[in-house]
Amino acid sequence: MTSGVSAVILAGGRSDRFGRDKLAEPIDGRPLLQHAIDAVRPMASEIIVVVPPGADPPLPPDVTVVHDAVAFGGPLAGLLAGLGAAHEPVVVVVGGDMPTLDVRVLGSMVSALGGGRGGAVVLEHEGRARPLPMVIRREPGLTGAERLIAGGERRLRALVDALSASVLPETEWRAIDPDGRTIRDIDTEADLG
Repeated sequence: MTSGVSAVILAGGRSDRFGRDKLAEPIDGRPLLQHAIDAVRPMASEIIVVVPPGADPPLPPDVTVVHDAVAFGGPLAGLLAGLGAAHEPVVVVVGGDMPTLDVRVLGSMVSALGGGRGGAVVLEHEGRARPLPMVIRREPGLTGAERLIAGGERRLRALVDALSASVLPETEWRAIDPDGRTIRDIDTEADLG
């Protein structure tokens, strides 16, 4: 565990494209969501999983469950709920559908945030900034997410833009994770292969 870092795992989506609850889908003998939890565990003093209202997924006892204020309100609303529950000043944000996160890449993002003045750090992929995974300063993240949601925004990318996030170049993070496993997410059954 790393003092000063919380982890928020966004797990409030519908799984429409997958056709069933993808986060419960077994991968290598463990539910998909458990892979994301295990990936952030070495670096976070607390792990928060954000789920839809009324959901009660089976999770380890050291994981805090937070419910979205509104069912399927979008990832920005989920992040706001997670940031509101976080206690540390720096928050690693990942999707519950990201089974192959590399903790070394996440650690390099935390280091990049610490060395910069921006409110967030994201990864470059194919010339664009990806909204997940993200490392964010809790306070500006909360303020920014609240303001954007009040204006009707639902996308994480809007917060990345609002915080003028630093973008870790693809050449830099690929030196750690050459196969790009950190950015893999599962949206359809075909993504399991």
